[in-house]
This record gives sequence, C-alpha cells and structure tokens, in this order.
Amino acid sequence: MNIITNSQRAPAYKGGVQAVIFDWAGTLVDFGSFAPTQVLIDAFAGFGVDISLAEARVPMGLAKWDHIQALGRQDGVSQRWLERLGAPMANADVDALYSAFLPLQVERVGQYSSPIRGAVEVLSTLRARGVKIGSCSGYPRVVMDKLLPKAVADGVVVDHAVATDDLPPGGRPGPWMALENVIALGVKDLPACVKIDDTTPGIAEGLAAGMWTVGVAMSGNEVGLTEQQLAALPESERERLGAAAADKLLSAGAHYVIDSIAGLPEAIALIEARLRLGERP
Repeated sequence: MNIITNSQRAPAYKGGVQAVIFDWAGTLVDFGSFAPTQVLIDAFAGFGVDISLAEARVPMGLAKWDHIQALGRQDGVSQRWLERLGAPMANADVDALYSAFLPLQVERVGQYSSPIRGAVEVLSTLRARGVKIGSCSGYPRVVMDKLLPKAVADGVVVDHAVATDDLPPGGRPGPWMALENVIALGVKDLPACVKIDDTTPGIAEGLAAGMWTVGVAMSGNEVGLTEQQLAALPESERERLGAAAADKLLSAGAHYVIDSIAGLPEAIALIEARLRLGERP
C-alpha cells in the first residue's frame, strides 16, 4: 500500500486575540483565593482533623472532589487523618468530606467573591474590542450558580461559564472546560485564545487546549494573601512572594505572568505581537 504525504502546512494564524478564558477565584474575584481554601479547612475540622491554609492551597485549581482527595494524601494531613479516624482516607471519606464541604461553599462563596481591582475595567475593554469572554472554574455547578448572579451584580459579566462537573471527562488539568468555552463562544482559531489562571492546574489546562497562558501571581492562590495583608508587607517581602509565585507559574508553562488581572491588556499586546509573526502557543 502506498502512503502519500502532504508536505504543505496550514497557514499560520496572524490575527488578534479572539477570546480570553478566565479562571474565577484569585483571577476575576476573591483576591487571595480564600473562598475554596477556608471552607476546606472548616470541612476537615468537622471531622476532627486540622489542616492549615498552606496545606489547603497545595492542590488548588483541581475539581473540589479531586482537591479533597489530593489534600488527604499530603503527608501531614494523611497522618493526622489516620491518627484521628484510625484508617487512611478512602474514597468514601472523600465523598463524606465533599458532602460536608459543598453546602458550606454554596453558603459562603459570595462572602469572599468581590471583584479583583481592575476586573470590571479589563472585561469592558476586551468586550469593546470584540474579544469573547469565557470562564471556567474548579467550582461545581451548584457553586457557580450562586457565584454568577453576585458577579453580574458587581459588574463581572462573562459570555460563558463552565463548572468542573459540567463535562463527563472532568476538570483540570485536562483541556475540556477550556475547549467547551471555545465551542460555546464559536471561536475557530485556538492560537487566538488566551487562558488566564492563578494555579498550575489551570495553566496546564490552557496548554493542553493549545492556548496562550497567562499566570496571575499576586492576587492568586500562590501568594494567598488579601489585598490589605499584601499592602501591609515591606516592599522587599512583596517582591519575594511575587517572584516565588511567578517562578512556579512559569515552571508550569505559563507564557506570561502578571500581578493581577489589571496587567492582562499588556500581556495580550505581547501575545498579539507574536501572533503577527506567525507564532503559536
């Protein structure tokens, strides 16, 4: 059997950015990403197991059931669970923790989810340019349905939002939520898409989907402080924390890292300059 090879390549996309796919906590809303982490601490406490905020942040970006499972496998947490409950954490325990976590998350997500400074303005600027605005999250649909009306009331309006349990394959670090946005928004050129996220699974999601990726350092999970706490630190400490967060996101493959959503227009300008040269993510 003869195999005929076509050596021609599809022409490189050289247009502008057509869509940006946003994460929510730590990226659009909830400076420092406290809504998921604090509720996880409270859910574990209900089982008599103390976890720290730093421990709760390690698996951030995963779907919440997966987040709880990964958290329970951390050395310190798994040891405390075994000591308290007499057996290693099993999937049935993850189910029980998730069942305790979910109503608390629904109840409190609005409490933590004020827009991050610059979010409303950046979304308005993108929309004025004709850029489509997608979003996805590690939150399940029941939490997103509580978050979205508050976000709209606060001026944070997206064209599409995907929750981690909307799709059968699951959530991050797979590409499915990002690609569902592409389909829903009617974007045909993946190199024209940007995924912005404050976690390494979120960066991996964008890369797996064939998108440009922008990491968020200062307002996100990696620094993990409120805006007020961050402002109270000496400048040298802020710089150290920001550099450590940026290094982690760049090591995960982020094409660019910004302090917060306010820096996104500058990152998009750099991406579009590379697109004009025919570069791909």
